[in-house]
Amino acid sequence: MRKLKIVPNEYYHIYNRGNNKQGIFVDDKDWSRFLFLILYLQSPFVFYNIGRYINNFVRHRVFNISNRLLDKIIQNKTVELVNFAQMPNHFHLIVEEAIEGGISRYMQRIQDSYTKYFNTKYEKTGHLFQGPFQIVHIKDNEQLLHLSAYIHRNPREITQWKDKEHQFEWSSYQDCIGKNRWGEFIKPQIILEQFTTSEEYKDFVDTSGTKVILDKELLLDY
Repeated sequence: MRKLKIVPNEYYHIYNRGNNKQGIFVDDKDWSRFLFLILYLQSPFVFYNIGRYINNFVRHRVFNISNRLLDKIIQNKTVELVNFAQMPNHFHLIVEEAIEGGISRYMQRIQDSYTKYFNTKYEKTGHLFQGPFQIVHIKDNEQLLHLSAYIHRNPREITQWKDKEHQFEWSSYQDCIGKNRWGEFIKPQIILEQFTTSEEYKDFVDTSGTKVILDKELLLDY
């Protein structure tokens, strides 16, 4: 049982990595599927044949979900996703608990669904992730801002994305400084409304993303 009590209207840093630091994304469909899960499992709605949405995204960079279904998900969200970054062997999310138990159900569905998909596709068994997801309460606004910057700088660790992290497809950074690809499915306003322009936020990420005010989890060797 977790020692941390997760309560509504509070913000949390959620992260996990592959078991034994193994990669959790092998090809474009893997990256796309995890993205689909973190965006659209924010409500209890059950998707069938997710593969067709993924195939459409791989071809056209849109999931092609009907507006009726999107509205249904938005109206029944149990969490609010603020921002995210997917990395080759781990991920980071900032999430607000919208209703009691929302984050726990959200993350259980994401990890269970993705693990089942991954193990079936690659003929593996056992744990994909290094145990249950890790979660830290974000205690104040300063921590929230610097954590957002830290997450959006994370893709710099990938050689080909160093100094181009604002273009990295698998994070919400480009959605915060340009056109939001996901509409109501990410809610970065609590961060962005504290900056006058998107360039001001980008400058903040560039200069402040490494400030060590976060929590001990960021000292992990990912």
